[in-house]
Amino acid sequence: MSQDAPSIPNDLDAFWMPFTANRQFKKNPRMFVAAKDMHYTTSDGRQVLDGTAGLWCVNAGHCRPLITEAIQKQAAELDYAPAFQMGHPKAFELANRLADLAPEGLDHVLFTNSGSESVETALKVALAYHKVSGQGSRTRLIGRERGYHGVNFGGISVGGIVANRKMFGTLLTGVDHLPHTHLPGKNAFSRGEPQHGAELADELERIVALHDASTIAAVIVEPVAGSTGVLIPPPGYLKRLRDICDKHGILLIFDEVITGYGRLGTPFAADYFGVVPDMMITAKGLTNGVIPMGSVVVSSKIYDAFMTGPGHLIEFFHGYTYSGNPIASAAGLATLETYKQEGLLTRGAELGAYWEDALHSLRDAPHVIDIRNIGLVGAVELQPIAGEPTKRAFSAFVKAFEKGLLIRTTGDIIALSPPLIVEKGHIDQIVDTIRTVLGEVD
Repeated sequence: MSQDAPSIPNDLDAFWMPFTANRQFKKNPRMFVAAKDMHYTTSDGRQVLDGTAGLWCVNAGHCRPLITEAIQKQAAELDYAPAFQMGHPKAFELANRLADLAPEGLDHVLFTNSGSESVETALKVALAYHKVSGQGSRTRLIGRERGYHGVNFGGISVGGIVANRKMFGTLLTGVDHLPHTHLPGKNAFSRGEPQHGAELADELERIVALHDASTIAAVIVEPVAGSTGVLIPPPGYLKRLRDICDKHGILLIFDEVITGYGRLGTPFAADYFGVVPDMMITAKGLTNGVIPMGSVVVSSKIYDAFMTGPGHLIEFFHGYTYSGNPIASAAGLATLETYKQEGLLTRGAELGAYWEDALHSLRDAPHVIDIRNIGLVGAVELQPIAGEPTKRAFSAFVKAFEKGLLIRTTGDIIALSPPLIVEKGHIDQIVDTIRTVLGEVD
């Protein structure tokens, strides 16, 4: 930070902060001013262990040299190039690298600037695909309860988090929702995939029977629902969704904004569960959170359906000013190279058992009613305070920050997703701090 930059601005009022209790924050701000590897530095000089990879995105840790150098070099060489009817080499190189990394059959990449934009893009691709394939009646989209697919209109329409939806009217029409797979009465304190609930995928057959398959374009799910509190699918659930979609000619979209790039100990959740979707949405870890960028990786079947007609015509009327931005592309390439050099896309598998045992050691801690884990992601669910939902978890969040640990809370759930460079000592510190905090909150 420069010598003349204040650690806390004189006036915090102008910035309407996202997903934040603005009045509470501005009375007692929590400011980060620097970061390196596993730690943030606060405005008062304290070190805070990052237990959440920023917002599920800093998978390789903070301020990594390859990524920093790539951004600096690219900014000095080519800052911006138009994305429409023009190109630059790094966007194509990054698309090739992504296609090589993605599950077999997902071969073509559209670039966006966020997970939210990636969701909107995938939904539009699905609708347009059926249109160009002669099945224009397929306009219905199927999401899932408690799903999170960003904050744009399409994403909150197929999403299923009540607080994100309730203020915005009817949203998109022609949307239905599968039930979520969270069954605490049967699956509490599961280690890895819970045993019960695979049959919930069959609810898709009920929805098909209600609306008819000829009206349904796509099903979109997070393989592991992250932002709602780490809801892990039971064995066979995703495979059953794939089979039903194939049976009825419905596209299957995986939202891997959180699960992508090593979070489960494989490059993508599609690899972990052995289920290949028709489209895969990514963002966050694509650039290690350094610069906004997202992607939609689609099958050749989808891409080829658009590549018809006169060659001089635009095949798909969609895109963004910053699609494949040069600096973001450079960051993405350096991020993928960092993952490769350090084996980070499989590190979650190596540390998964230690992470699991550490998290589940909190089972006897005060207020804990469930613990969930898979790869290097976990959730500790707390008993809500009667009449004051979310208050207990938010108090834990503030106390953890004061004790040098960044956690994330959603409802009364503590969600954890440390950078993939985490060491066993960091895991011990995360768990020990949470245990202390839970002993102090009401």
